[in-house]
Amino acid sequence: MSSDRRGNFLKVKCLDCDNEQVVFDRASSNVQCIICGKTLVKPLGGKAKITAHIDEVLK
Repeated sequence: MSSDRRGNFLKVKCLDCDNEQVVFDRASSNVQCIICGKTLVKPLGGKAKITAHIDEVLK
């Protein structure tokens, strides 16, 4: 359970261009797709809002 409080890295897929990239689920700034620029992660002060498809939680 303690790893959840620290956050996880996620492999996500952009809904616009299908690009896959790794993001942090507690990001403190917006994260954009490196291909098309769509916002994939929006910070919320704790866990971020993921606006992409989560393919995998990386350990």
